[in-house]
Amino acid sequence: MELPFRAKGDQLLPLGELTDIRKRLRLLAAKHDLTSVISCAFDYHTRMLPFLFVDTRMVPAGVRAIGSALVDSGFTKTRIVLQQWNRRFRPSAMRLDGRIPDLFCVSSMSLHKAEAHALLRDVHRIDPAQRPLVIAGGSICIYEPWSVFSHTEADPFSPDLAVTGEEYVFLNFLETLLSCRRPGEGLRAAFLRARDEGALDSVPGVIYGRGGPEGRPEELIDTGIQRLVSDLDETPHPVLGYAILNRPGRGHELSATPLEAGEVQKYNKISSLVMTFGCKYGCGYCPIPGYNQRNLRFKSGERIADEMARLNRTYGLSRFFGADDNFFNDKDRVAEIIGALEKAEDEQGPVHRRVLWGTEAAVNDTWALREMLPAMYRGGLRALWVGVEDMTGALIRKGQTVDRTVDVFKLLCENGIAPMPMMMHHDGQPLYTRGRPEGLLNQVNVLRKAGAIGLQVLMMTPSAGSKMYEQAFRSGMVYKSVAGRPVVDSMFDGNYVIASNVKKPWRKQINLMLAYLFFYNGFRLIVAIFRKRTELKSKQIAFQVIGIIGLAFTIRRTLGWMFRLMFGRIHRLSEPFRPAIPMRSPDGAIAAHDLPSQMSPAEPAAGPETSCTPADA
Repeated sequence: MELPFRAKGDQLLPLGELTDIRKRLRLLAAKHDLTSVISCAFDYHTRMLPFLFVDTRMVPAGVRAIGSALVDSGFTKTRIVLQQWNRRFRPSAMRLDGRIPDLFCVSSMSLHKAEAHALLRDVHRIDPAQRPLVIAGGSICIYEPWSVFSHTEADPFSPDLAVTGEEYVFLNFLETLLSCRRPGEGLRAAFLRARDEGALDSVPGVIYGRGGPEGRPEELIDTGIQRLVSDLDETPHPVLGYAILNRPGRGHELSATPLEAGEVQKYNKISSLVMTFGCKYGCGYCPIPGYNQRNLRFKSGERIADEMARLNRTYGLSRFFGADDNFFNDKDRVAEIIGALEKAEDEQGPVHRRVLWGTEAAVNDTWALREMLPAMYRGGLRALWVGVEDMTGALIRKGQTVDRTVDVFKLLCENGIAPMPMMMHHDGQPLYTRGRPEGLLNQVNVLRKAGAIGLQVLMMTPSAGSKMYEQAFRSGMVYKSVAGRPVVDSMFDGNYVIASNVKKPWRKQINLMLAYLFFYNGFRLIVAIFRKRTELKSKQIAFQVIGIIGLAFTIRRTLGWMFRLMFGRIHRLSEPFRPAIPMRSPDGAIAAHDLPSQMSPAEPAAGPETSCTPADA
């Protein structure tokens, strides 16, 4: 159930197009006095390991990228609102430059769908004659765009448009709309006219509604899969996005002014940077290769060094996380980036002496680049989140073995780089195995002894846009409800056991708790405090403290679910989630993002759902 690919040769934008469209928009911006608000939906029910603390202390890359793109295109009256910082924000109360904004955007992951819907509902409280043009985006619109459109007459909240791609799709839509906007015409009015005239059908990567009452369309028109920018150096500079962050607060309205440059570091402790996109592996549980249409995309080392240097000079930011799918995809590219970071200097001196950064990579690729680890350390790399999954390869094979994983972790520690394993628990993995490394606790213990600083253990959960998504539903793995409590979107984060065919799924929930408890506990903290001083000692202490606190949050949120799994009746789904509103392409064909309609009918579903008791689950 991957996203369909564009034709070969038509997957990437022409070189320079993302830069050129911003130049063209600057000319249009002078004729259109637009105000824009970009909101990031956030559900506080998702606050638990392994993302606790970071989730509210790192500005998401997606909303920042859209904000940077608008500012760089000449639309400087733009504000970014994070629900992480402005939990009570209400779009109906927002005013920017003394007026209701012309454009309101909601970015969300599927985990935060409930909050995204709440934001969309609230903006519909504004009178239609004054309502801004409402656009939804983020990963929820990439894989399940229909889910942001209302299909219930009693609850109309649909956006005017859903963007199913990156910055270019948004800018392409905006250029198309502004080019046909009439003098004195409201932005939303111009959109409705352009939509009805078919002017938007030539913009790949957007979905809009047709027909039906206000806020509840009768059908969705999907213009297709986006074209991807190939050279990430063309993306707008992130320094622009940090300048338009709304001040944290408890009010419903926007703050009078954005966050001052000197205050950004106070709230944004770690800064996300896009350095590469794509992964060369084709893991069945991962939607990333399909999203990138099997392309690997990179920024140059000079551009990455410049972003770190400017963010450090402007805002005092010094800790960065590469939002990479697999940073070590290409050895030559890695060498170029690391070499540039080693050499980069500005008026304040060598950049690598002022910044520290981390990223993600696979075990086998880290091993292949092991000779470069000293240079990576000199370039500022201090932590590596390693995709271990299952060391024995029982879940997925990417060249990892127990011995190789241990060797990689030891090499990282020897070079002052903190190893941060990312593991996936699955139905076939026991909690413990005597004398063998298959068990979850066995592997956690091996990683701990090899020098792991932190730990991430998540339950295998179906991900929209992945190859295994369809089969997970049709095999009856995915739960609809347990003991009367429905499975909601915020539970699809791997912390809850919501997809399993084992007879006693509550044991899997306990396994997750025990794995964290085995790694994060008071004894480990005391050992870390009194152990011999090393370069990674402070990180070990810090992550033990964070992990112990985070574990308390995690157990508090998931313990009740464990008891439901133990004693309650489980109702299962037998088909993937499907659009409740008909979707089609502009020419009437199957919509590109209507993935369920493109699935193979080889394994027909037994029915809409099945049910069982704990005894026969």
